[in-house]
Amino acid sequence: MKKLDLLAATALTLLMATPAFAQETATTTAAPAPDESQADDYQGANEIVVTATRRNETVQDVPIAITAIGPELLQNAGVENVRDLEQLAPSLQSSTGQSSATGTTIYLRGITTGGDNPGFEPAVGVFIDGVFRARAGVAIAELPELERVEVLRGPQGTLFGRNTSAGALSIFTAQPQFELGGYAEGMVGNYGAYGVKGAITGPVSQSLALRLDAGYRKRDGYIEDVNSERAINDINRWNVRGQALLDTGDITFRLIGDYYETDEQCCGAVSAVRGSLAGVIEGVAAAQGLDGLYFTPGITRPFPNGSTTQLNFSQMPLERRMAISPNRDYAEKVRDWGFSGELNWDLGSTKLTSITAYRDWRVIRNQDIDFSGIDRAYRDGYRNELTDFTQELRLQGSAFGGKLDWLIGGFYLNETNKLRDVVQIGNDGNRYVDSIFNALAGPSFGGSVQFFGSLGPTVPTPGAVFLNPAVPNSLPALTAVYGARLAPLVGCFRAQAGTAPAGLCVIPGFPSTPIPGLAALAASPLPGAVAGQGNNPDDFRVKTNAFALFTHNIINVTDKLSVTLGARWNHEKKDMTASINNNLGSCGFFDQVRAGNPAATAYANVLRQLGLFNNLFLLSCNPAVNSEFNGNYQDDFTDNEITGTAKLAYKFSDKLLAYASFDHGYKSGGYNLDQATFDSVLLGGNGAQGSDLRFGAETNDAYEIGFKASPSRAFTLNVAAFYMNFYNLQSLVFSGNNFVVQNVAKSISKGVEIESTIRPARDLTFQLGYSYISAKYSDSNDFTGTPLQGQEGRQFNNQPEHTVTIATTWTPRLTDGINGLVHVDMRYNSEVTIPSSNPDPATGRTTLFNPGYALINAAVGVQSSDGKWRGEIFVENATNQYYHITGFAVPEQTGNYAAYPGLPRFYGARVRFGF
Repeated sequence: MKKLDLLAATALTLLMATPAFAQETATTTAAPAPDESQADDYQGANEIVVTATRRNETVQDVPIAITAIGPELLQNAGVENVRDLEQLAPSLQSSTGQSSATGTTIYLRGITTGGDNPGFEPAVGVFIDGVFRARAGVAIAELPELERVEVLRGPQGTLFGRNTSAGALSIFTAQPQFELGGYAEGMVGNYGAYGVKGAITGPVSQSLALRLDAGYRKRDGYIEDVNSERAINDINRWNVRGQALLDTGDITFRLIGDYYETDEQCCGAVSAVRGSLAGVIEGVAAAQGLDGLYFTPGITRPFPNGSTTQLNFSQMPLERRMAISPNRDYAEKVRDWGFSGELNWDLGSTKLTSITAYRDWRVIRNQDIDFSGIDRAYRDGYRNELTDFTQELRLQGSAFGGKLDWLIGGFYLNETNKLRDVVQIGNDGNRYVDSIFNALAGPSFGGSVQFFGSLGPTVPTPGAVFLNPAVPNSLPALTAVYGARLAPLVGCFRAQAGTAPAGLCVIPGFPSTPIPGLAALAASPLPGAVAGQGNNPDDFRVKTNAFALFTHNIINVTDKLSVTLGARWNHEKKDMTASINNNLGSCGFFDQVRAGNPAATAYANVLRQLGLFNNLFLLSCNPAVNSEFNGNYQDDFTDNEITGTAKLAYKFSDKLLAYASFDHGYKSGGYNLDQATFDSVLLGGNGAQGSDLRFGAETNDAYEIGFKASPSRAFTLNVAAFYMNFYNLQSLVFSGNNFVVQNVAKSISKGVEIESTIRPARDLTFQLGYSYISAKYSDSNDFTGTPLQGQEGRQFNNQPEHTVTIATTWTPRLTDGINGLVHVDMRYNSEVTIPSSNPDPATGRTTLFNPGYALINAAVGVQSSDGKWRGEIFVENATNQYYHITGFAVPEQTGNYAAYPGLPRFYGARVRFGF
């Protein structure tokens, strides 16, 4: 067993041993016994009240898998946004790709939806104060002061407004209070970090209270650009949030309005593995005095065949440094605002709840999309705008003397998703393509070759090499110069070009009739790309209208036995329009081929015989900027699905609850908003159609059993075992040249989750978590000929099998009115594969992977016993552990893999004053 994996086993042993620990602690602290008032003035283990079932219950009384995190732990752990929560919940994790705004994904039990395309809706829903946030990236804004967070695992839909197929995060913020109060907090740290935030709340009248929260945070980037003095992945954001709470007794109404902005540089990726084209990139960059692909000097790792021509750092720490084109950047600006109103009306035996919300979110981004120091391609002014109007209505009550707790509700979503893509070719576009063919194909053409003339007049085109008048028109002469394999093809090509007699063509069936213009076309450079050409622009719009009716009913058969039955009808309609506009000059030759131009068709046929055509086409007229796809497109579809839940719960005693459940979950289909999804007729496809962008709905049949034990006030132990079958799982995968959506026929996520809270004394709390998650593509799939070939039966990328979380908080009394603060939290992830190559059949590893590692955060300080003020020093990633957040095969750079590096060690100090 590997050393780090011992941590998982040790933690599991600790979890199973904790009942004895709790019992022993209770015994040793029993004398002297505290008085009753002392015993009741602190919260016992896991006594957090949650509303996961729309009823106020403690975590231990709810027959579902839920992690509840209270305000103390949230504050001690320094939770600033949703991504920080994974340190505290083992089955939850997040990943950020090419953009923190549009490339963030959230996983529960190994299931997520690709976040690098805003056409995808999340498998894990995020709800803030009951309002659905339509994308994970929308939900990572700075959070105000929190009341609690509930992490609900498994399909949701019979209680929440928006259905989700894998789970939900329900976040509850602090409400206005009818007593004057507030706080101010300041922070400073390394990487030039500083921040301020605060809140004030109080009454306006006996029935109306207000609250205002605001904050600003700034930090320098931690990825260095070796071609300039810039730093990538910085933080620069501010937010303001106002609330009003009207409480007349039977009626409460809460109005919330918020505004949030960022102006940052994100997200950089380091060069992790260098492939056969690395030398080409370095050569183009070096000619301009730049670094093409930065790599840590002096580190090589041989491949299995003994070669060290490639550098592979998949198992080794990398410097957080990268090469960026000096004239490109990763600017990312987000503006997010919205309002919501929640009405709760007590009608006696029935309660009416209405939540109305409007959200407007938009981002504008730039990106150096070749992730290198050459100026191959970039984005400048990419835009995504998302507006959502949602309305949720619920009625709930009880009947038959409390034997039935019933809930019925409805939900409506109107969403408009607009995307403008602007992939454009840079100054080195033609030079990069020519340099590739010169390096790889040049030896076959006498030493050098190019297509677009960027290497100078002395480097010939393939056509010029074949039409060289110095080589006589005879088969022996052609064989002597071009070799026996190419000589017949050259002869036929010369005959078609009109520079040799038809008799020189000896290949049966090969046309030999002279074609006007072929000689001139072949002997000259092809039309190239002009810097700035590409998407001009691409515009997509998807309108969604979703309706749902749902019910959730708990039948209390006896005082100990309950049955829960819930159902949901989902109706969803999506309408997509796209306007594709490309003006790339280097697509011109291929447009002529597609149009049937005789000279272009003949030259393309020769290039196909040489095995060059497809690669030239994909490099010169990449699917992301291919003018073949120009035009206007429309498509729409409607989804209908019945989902539901059935649960059986039995309370053996006040200290032990057991349950079993079945849930059927669903997430609608959608559109991949990327023109690269279209198929080209030049590669055997049937051409661009609006339906090419569509992908299907996914469903989930989830089974779960579990128990929740509370042997004493000092100790709780919750265990859940689950088995989830996902059908047509929406997977965003890299096809070699672009990202496409593949609906996977069957995937299975199964595992065990263990959570324990130990609070032997009011000033000492341990929160322990362990998850074993086997999340795999079913081995019944056949991925032959797809981007997922070879991954049948393999664990999903980025998903550890074993995860351990430990959070310890100690607040010892130092003096009258002053307590100490010691908080440490740790998350251990076992080894994971990272998106890159197909897995090695022998080891199961992809080219990029993370060995097992632990992330440790800590805070030490002092605070007042009433919580009014506190001061602390803190550290995040205390060991400065390097890890890949995720990775990818860099498009157009065969064998090159890049990785998004994890956060380095951050440290600083915080002070907070309340009143």
